[in-house]
Amino acid sequence: MTTPTERRDFLRGLLAAGAGGLAALAPAGAGLHVFLDPLRRSGAGADFVRVTGLAALPADGIPRRFTVRTDQVNAWNRRADVPVGAVYLRRTDETEIQALHVVCPHAGCLVDYAPAKDGFLCPCHNSTFALDGTINDPKSPSPRGLDRLDVEIRNDTEVWVRFQNFRVGAKEKVPA
Repeated sequence: MTTPTERRDFLRGLLAAGAGGLAALAPAGAGLHVFLDPLRRSGAGADFVRVTGLAALPADGIPRRFTVRTDQVNAWNRRADVPVGAVYLRRTDETEIQALHVVCPHAGCLVDYAPAKDGFLCPCHNSTFALDGTINDPKSPSPRGLDRLDVEIRNDTEVWVRFQNFRVGAKEKVPA
């Protein structure tokens, strides 16, 4: 048989353990929230990135290749001014700029501008693309033309591109 003192000591210990557990929940929950915060953020899609100045694009309509650099944030890491890809930019008229992704939609190879073909050439499978990115060769294994990207001219002098990568091998343009 237990004595009233033993019973009281047991209840006192039980209440102390419960109160201590409750007191530890608040800082543990706050720490877990901060630790998992980068993982719960959703990627809201591609943002516009400044690529070059408008003066770097001559009015001749010939595409120029530019490296896209931006700050990169992955979970808990942040790196500034990192190359994330490349685009071909060309003027289609005085205030219109066309941007094409440099990656071939077939197998992910980098396309080259081929002046002799007046378009782009994929060195992996010799497919050609017109200056506007459409497929030139009906026998091309590429499921779609080169991926167009949105372009904005800001402050009348800066070319900004909504840069993002797309899934290769897919018939539709699906963000990767």
